Amino acid sequence: MHEKQERIKYIRVLEKFFTRTLSLLRLDDFNTQLFIQRTKKNFEDLNRVKSVDLHSNYLTELKDFINKTMSYINNPIDDFQEQRSTLLKDANLLQKEKNKKNYKKQKHKKSKFDDGY
Repeated sequence: MHEKQERIKYIRVLEKFFTRTLSLLRLDDFNTQLFIQRTKKNFEDLNRVKSVDLHSNYLTELKDFINKTMSYINNPIDDFQEQRSTLLKDANLLQKEKNKKNYKKQKHKKSKFDDGY
C-alpha cells in the first residue's frame, strides 16, 4: 500500500505544478520574472517528493511538459512570449489528452432503449 500512496502523492504534486504554471501563463499582465521565480519555487516542491515511474500517456506527457518548462526557465531568451505561447499550446494539448477518456460519442444513441412500443 505504501507504493500506491507514493504514486498518488507524486501524481498530485505533478498536477499541482501544472495547474500553478498554467495559471501563471494565462495571466493578462504576464511578468516573466515573476513566472520564473514562482515556477522555480513550485519545482522545489516537486523535488521534495520521491519520483515514481508513470506509464499512462497523460502522466508521461505531463512530466515532459514540466521538463520543457524548466528548460525554458533555466535558459530564458529575451522575448519570452514565443516560449510562453509554446507552453500554452502544450498545456492545452495536455488538458485535451486528460479529458480524452471522459468524452466518448455514443454511436447508436437511438437504438439504446427500445421497449417495443
